[in-house]
Amino acid sequence: MSLISSLYTGASGLDANTTDLSVIGDNIANSNTTGFKASRADFSDAMAQQLIGGDSGISQIGLGVQVGSIQQIITQGSLSNTGIATDLAIQGNGYFAVKGTHDGQSGTYLTRDGQFTVDATGNLVNADGLTVQGYMADATGKLATSPSDLKVGASMAPPSASANITMQANLNAEDPAIAAAFDPANPTTTSNTSNSVTVYDASGAAHQVDVFYTKTAANTWTWNAMTAGVAAPVGTGTLTFDPAGTGALVSQTGTISATFPNMTAAQTINVNFGDGTGGVPAGTGLLGVTQFSSPDSTSKISQDGFAAGSLANVSIDSSGKINGAFTNGQTRVIGQVATAVVASADKMSRVGGNLFMTNNQSGDATIGAPSTGGRGGITAGALEQSNVDLANEFVHMISTQRAYQANGKTVTTADALLVELMNIKR
Repeated sequence: MSLISSLYTGASGLDANTTDLSVIGDNIANSNTTGFKASRADFSDAMAQQLIGGDSGISQIGLGVQVGSIQQIITQGSLSNTGIATDLAIQGNGYFAVKGTHDGQSGTYLTRDGQFTVDATGNLVNADGLTVQGYMADATGKLATSPSDLKVGASMAPPSASANITMQANLNAEDPAIAAAFDPANPTTTSNTSNSVTVYDASGAAHQVDVFYTKTAANTWTWNAMTAGVAAPVGTGTLTFDPAGTGALVSQTGTISATFPNMTAAQTINVNFGDGTGGVPAGTGLLGVTQFSSPDSTSKISQDGFAAGSLANVSIDSSGKINGAFTNGQTRVIGQVATAVVASADKMSRVGGNLFMTNNQSGDATIGAPSTGGRGGITAGALEQSNVDLANEFVHMISTQRAYQANGKTVTTADALLVELMNIKR
């Protein structure tokens, strides 16, 4: 009976080391798989047979070996730069959460593979089309509190109506005064100089506003703003300068109020000609429009409105926030990639496609923002490589091969002894 048992003991060793070799082969095969986590076979001894008798009491003979479990090694893999903005790697603990259908089963999966791209509908997805989960932001950049699909490619920057214009220019102190009143029908002949600025209405439409300056007396000017399609000035006011001849602006009056096409209400735009010395608090009078004895010129005009813009490119920081740059020059947060932590991550189920699913042994996933709650930070433009150590796997392979050969000797030796036993009867 013991010889038969030794056959099965050796066979258990062959079976266990075959499983171990399969695990090693899987590790080696995935040595270049992004985000792959190596596994190892854990052996345990099989139930022992008890023998009663002798001075020592109960004696036991082992019945071989068995594979207790296949454990995942979830150590950090090295990072490799790719330069692709949507390639993401987690430095530290956590997993990306992706949602969709995989092998006919719908659900939320976890992965360390951050090879993401934007699909035709604007969703951030993995290579299999599963949608990355995160927190979307509204038009002001405020992030939602609940995770959802990250839709980033269709983001727009809404327009903003112009509310302020800032002027930096010089009005020539040597210009002659013009006695005639400003004539909207002949603005160039009833003004000394002019400049123009493009402003935007609430819908993001651009409109050119021309500002004409007329010297009415020494150190005193009027300004009139005109826009296309409007016969009368949409804004008018005065500028006064230091009578001492320093060229400094003393005071200014007037605003622009225009009803642009397709608008029913007038849009008010404040015009800042500088920091007048007569203001509260008093300024220098030299930071905006001045009156020096030099040619009329405009050095800078700025305004705070802009048209609607579409997404031009994105960048992702270490907290997972997705910052969008838009064609109208605006930038804002459009979302944040979420990451998940699992209590016993090494016990999650592998489902293929670099994906994991939680189970009763691993515990549920807790989704949150990167760099919070024990979650690692995000490295954009990089991918996490497999954590397989090829040198270690080859050494382990040699050890497994020798163990397999040794167990094979157990089987052949037991067989030889059985042959001798059968020959006794001859």
